[in-house]
Order: sequence, then C-alpha cells, then structure tokens
Amino acid sequence: MYYVKKTIEISASHQLKLDYESKCENLHGHNWIISVYCRARELDHNGMVYDFSKLKKVVTDRLDHKNLNEVLPFNPTAENIARWIVDSIPECYRADVQESRNNLATYIDDDAQD
Repeated sequence: MYYVKKTIEISASHQLKLDYESKCENLHGHNWIISVYCRARELDHNGMVYDFSKLKKVVTDRLDHKNLNEVLPFNPTAENIARWIVDSIPECYRADVQESRNNLATYIDDDAQD
C-alpha cells in the first residue's frame, strides 16, 4: 500500500450554528492547517497515489479566503470540514483540520476501500 500526506494552510472565516450560547456563533476567522491523507494499492500512470497539486487545489479552490458558511452546505465545524475533504477525494481516507494551535479535528473513513 502506498500512502501520501499533503498539508495545506488556508485562511477562512466561519460562524457556527449551535444549540448553546458561544462566541463561535459570531463570524470569525482562522488560519487553518489541513492535512489530507491518501492511499492506493497501485500507483497511477504517473507513479502517484494522488497528485499533490491536485490535492491542494481541491481544498484551496473551495475553502481558501472564503466564508465557509457561504461555500459549504453544512455547519462548518472542523469535524464536518474533515469529513467533507475525505468525501471529496476518492483516494482520501483521513483528514486533519486544525483551526487553532490547540484545536484539531480528525475524520477517518474506516470503511474506505483500498
């Protein structure tokens, strides 16, 4: 099995819709650190699991310098963003989304096919 990891930094704002009072309900921004993990049993015709520049493009084109509430169809928590990344890239089985130094969410698709 081949594995690759791409780490990307983006800037984006969001506001969370919560069932309790929180300052995160206000529009605010982060410099997000996102790590995308992909795997493949066989390499493609270029000798890659997934092109690093294509991984970056999927994430940055949709999320970088955006209000995440306007571009994502769900409450843009770090957990939901991690799931969206895994679901958006076929070879991806894990995504880490860090919204601040002390806050990191991970989504791992335990059922991902090799």
